[in-house]
Amino acid sequence: MSRFPEPPPDDPDEPSEEPGEGRLRPTSPAVLAACAVVGLVGGWSVRPVAEALGGTAPVVAWIQPVSLAVVAAIVGTAAWSTWRQLQVRRERLEPQRALNRLALARASAYTGALVAGGYGGYAVSWLGLAAGLADERALRSGLAAVAGIAVVVGALLLERACRVRSDDPEP
Repeated sequence: MSRFPEPPPDDPDEPSEEPGEGRLRPTSPAVLAACAVVGLVGGWSVRPVAEALGGTAPVVAWIQPVSLAVVAAIVGTAAWSTWRQLQVRRERLEPQRALNRLALARASAYTGALVAGGYGGYAVSWLGLAAGLADERALRSGLAAVAGIAVVVGALLLERACRVRSDDPEP
């Protein structure tokens, strides 16, 4: 007996059944790449647009890469804790907590890819320019991009840690 009633067979609004019903697919690398490309184009265009509007390009302070590194550490710690709880200690994770961690992982992966691309694009826009503070802006933006990549890695590890072993009995 299934836990949920089955929809009528002639309901056109219901999606068709697929193998592995009730399971989520891992984060798509294509979506992560698309987020990174959108961020890259957006970050690269910030400097020229700001200068075209008669302003100055934003300065990247040390707080941006440091903040992203802290977020990466938090997500990575959550991944480690979740993996230990499920795989090493073989404890169960409450469904709501598992869903919250999975939502955190997905949001962090997409946001991290977008931010990494944005800061990477901004760093690339400064390469080869002799403007004042160009090297400093490129360095800090590059470090923020690396920290954004670390957020993505931590998020993907958290998502993977939320997987239930195949030998676990279903509730």
